[in-house]
Amino acid sequence: MKAKITFSLFVLFLSVVCIQAQQSPVKLRFAFLTDIHLNQSNSNDRYNGLLSALDKMQEMNVDFFLTGGDMVDVSGMNKVFPEEVTDSMYTVIKTTFDQTGIPYYPTIGNHDRHFNKEKGFTGGDEFFKKYFGDPYYTFEQKGIRFFILNSVQVGTESGYYIGPEQMAWLKKELSDVPASTPIICTTHVPVYSLYYPVVEGRYEFVDVIANYRELLNAFGGKNIKLFLQGHQHLHEEMLLQGVHYVTGGAVCANWWNGSFHGTREGFLLLEIDENNNITWQYIEYGWQARP
Repeated sequence: MKAKITFSLFVLFLSVVCIQAQQSPVKLRFAFLTDIHLNQSNSNDRYNGLLSALDKMQEMNVDFFLTGGDMVDVSGMNKVFPEEVTDSMYTVIKTTFDQTGIPYYPTIGNHDRHFNKEKGFTGGDEFFKKYFGDPYYTFEQKGIRFFILNSVQVGTESGYYIGPEQMAWLKKELSDVPASTPIICTTHVPVYSLYYPVVEGRYEFVDVIANYRELLNAFGGKNIKLFLQGHQHLHEEMLLQGVHYVTGGAVCANWWNGSFHGTREGFLLLEIDENNNITWQYIEYGWQARP
């Protein structure tokens, strides 16, 4: 009888230990808001939609938030904007972010690049730099290292890529990061995505980082945990070789016209516990597109 009682107590002890491990206190809570696509047209009340998303985020007591790019539409894809228009849209988005009172770390997207009619993009990041600083940078929060990348550079490579100067910077910064330090990286253009097979029923090597292998090799030997991605307006999750690749849907979903292939207007809420376990959920903030 004693043996049975002892064994039962041992099992109970293990259960308590497992529950405590699963309930490790949260040390960091933050949001990832991507693809807002604020522009001059307000026919779908999109600015109020953004405010609704930010209100929902504030209810969750986040320590900070990240953006995943395409905050504004100034890329010249449908229209070439005068510089004063681009300037005004950047003023609105920055002022709106500032008014939350919450620290934030923006990522540049392809639609955030101002297009100059005579000179092309000329880098395209001039206004981002003016309002937010360098388009690629790193910071640390409670033992977690974050890397914010500019994945919309253009040059001799076809498509979007990480340019040589940025790649050299990344390798240098990573050389000083201890191998055990957890790393989270944000990039507008995905490293991996199943957008085309899901949406169009075909595989296509576009709308991903062209030199993705070089990028991943730069993180070799480091404790890279998570890539937060934008651009596709889908919420998708992949786990490859121990690294999570999560595309964060879109604040605007189908460009403020309702859900996009099952992904509604929303953002990611992420938590990191004391054991550096990362969890996330996609939060729909309840905005309804007008007919």
